[in-house]
Amino acid sequence: MSLNLPSPIADYIAANARLDIDGMLKPFLPDALFIDNGKPFAGQAAIRRLFEQEVIPVKAIFAPESVREEDGDIVLEGPAHGEFPGSPIRFTYRFTLANGAIQTLQATV
Repeated sequence: MSLNLPSPIADYIAANARLDIDGMLKPFLPDALFIDNGKPFAGQAAIRRLFEQEVIPVKAIFAPESVREEDGDIVLEGPAHGEFPGSPIRFTYRFTLANGAIQTLQATV
């Protein structure tokens, strides 16, 4: 399914599909916040560590199936699959954009 996504989000999703850490980080503001099931990772260095430690080793790829706008945020829902227990697991990703980049990403199960 092809979703009409703002460029920073589309770039992040495409880079995640390639498991490309640099590509995944590029759409984030330098002081961005990634909240992974309630655990905050502030700034690109912390987000990079999250990707290096929890995404790449298990080849976790998020495949959004739906998109909607909610309170100014872009909300995606769909499965993440990879080499982890329970795969695939359904996630909701809530993106807040600012200045053409990702300011906040909240990922919840």
